[in-house]
Order: sequence, then structure tokens, then C-alpha cells
Amino acid sequence: MPVDHEHVIPNLRLGMDHDLYGYDPLNENRAILKWPNDARIAVCVIVNMEQWEWVQPEDAYRSPSLASAPGPYPDITSWSAREYGHRVGVFRVLDVLDKHGIKPTVAMDTLTAENYPWLVKHHVSRGDEIIGHGISLSRMITSRMSEQEERDYIQTSLTSLNKATGATPAGWLGPEFGESTRTPALLGEAGIRYTCDWVNDDQPFRMNTPQGELYALPVNLPLDDVSALVDRNLGMDTYVQIIEDSFDVLYAEGAQNGRLLVLNLHPFIIGQAFRIRGLDKALDYIAHRDGVWTATGSEIIDWYRSHPPVA
Repeated sequence: MPVDHEHVIPNLRLGMDHDLYGYDPLNENRAILKWPNDARIAVCVIVNMEQWEWVQPEDAYRSPSLASAPGPYPDITSWSAREYGHRVGVFRVLDVLDKHGIKPTVAMDTLTAENYPWLVKHHVSRGDEIIGHGISLSRMITSRMSEQEERDYIQTSLTSLNKATGATPAGWLGPEFGESTRTPALLGEAGIRYTCDWVNDDQPFRMNTPQGELYALPVNLPLDDVSALVDRNLGMDTYVQIIEDSFDVLYAEGAQNGRLLVLNLHPFIIGQAFRIRGLDKALDYIAHRDGVWTATGSEIIDWYRSHPPVA
């Protein structure tokens, strides 16, 4: 007897699996996006400041790709390798961004905000935008949480950043891009204006939320330094080349309809001494071209909201 899929999987349907945003293919029919001064492309650089806990809380979920030693003992090697970003790597990354006139968007989690007050003050004194990044790398948002647990998680992150920086974040990047099906609605409810978790476009787009006004600022996931340099084990020369190649295509396409390039960086990776010159080279290739607008996440979303694409 054939399987009645409609009754086995009640939510099965044609098209997308959700109603969090509409399907709007980026072809000749999409409305035209214009950036400031007719720039072809907006470029945003996110710097991740996140803490890996020595011992993962029993009720927390950590991505399987973040393997660590089992048992109650702290994984010192993995922990201290990541702390290199807080102690050394971030300053190299910020120096390179400053050299090219790029203001970073800093994704900061609760434990960083609470445990590294000098670093928080440093970012604030520079005028860096700081966005929510959950509680810690060891505690991802997943559908295992109840709605109230997830709501409390988001509020804990935002409250800690407000206390540490004096401002409530406008943006959000979940640890390891983690979300549940409820996350966009809860982010909108909490007053967040944009999320970087959705990696499915070369332009911003609005999401459907019962409350608030939430937009997606899509990260270019293949150019994420962890994805490229760790997960896919690309060499630094290859990494620089794919950043430049990606930029070239987006820049050319942006002559007709504005494009977006969001680089997601982790100082414990890209801030290593043997990699930082590669980042410098890639950003030099990008930042000094005509028709390039380098901006923070909030600047990009604020422009997009006030200058929506025109059909």
C-alpha cells in the first residue's frame, strides 16, 4: 500500500517549509536596491567575541562540530585556543579594520561581556557596534528549549550587554547560527532589528514576525573563517582568493542592483600571526575600490528600512 505522506507528515507542502519570509528570487524581476552614493556593494565585517566554557552546563546544547574532551575536566587546549582571540587576535583584527576604514560589528556573548570588562570598554570607546551573541558558545539556541526558556535566554543576553555597554543591541547573531523555529518571532518581540543567522541571500530582507520589525542581514557563510579555514581546511592564499573572487562577482552584479557582502570573522582564527596579512590583503582589495560602502550592520539595515528597494 502506498504511504499517505499527507497524514504521516502533516506539514508537508510544496515550496518553502515555513512562513518566516517570502520567496523573492534575486533575478531581473527583484526590486532595485540602491546604496548610499550609488555604491554597488555594502560590506559589513562581524567580529565574534565568544567564550567557550570549561565545563558545559548539563542542560545546554553545543554543536557537535565543537568537539571537546568528555568528562568533568576542562578542555584547556580548546578553551585557551579560543581565548587567544580575546587576548591577542582581536587587536590584530581591529588594527587591520582601522587601516582600511572599516568599523566592525562585534557579536558579543554574555560571558564575554561579564568576564572581560576591559575588552568591553575597549570596544565601546572605539565606537564599535555591539550586537547580541547569546550566552556562550557552549549554549546554542535549539528547538529543545521551551518558548519561555528561549525568551529568557535572549533576554539574558540583551540585559547583560545593556549592563556592560550602556546600550541595548539592535542586532543578533546566534552562537553557531543556532535558532529554533520560534527565534525570529522572539527576537522581534525583544526589539531586535536584524539577525545575521540566515545565510540565504546577497541582500537584506524583511522577516515576518508578529511583533517588531525584524530584518535578515545574511552572512556569506562560505567566507566565514571557521567554515573556510577550519571546517574545510583551506589554505590562507585560497581563502584570500575566494574572498576576492566573491567580491568581484558581487561588485559586478551590484552595477544593476545593490549587493551585500558580510564577512564573519573569529579573532582566534583570523587573528593568528600567520593569517592576519591575508585578511589585510583581502580587505585592501575590497575597501578602496570606488562604489564600495563599508558599514556596520545597523547602518546597513537602517538604510535598507528608510530606502526600500524600488520595483
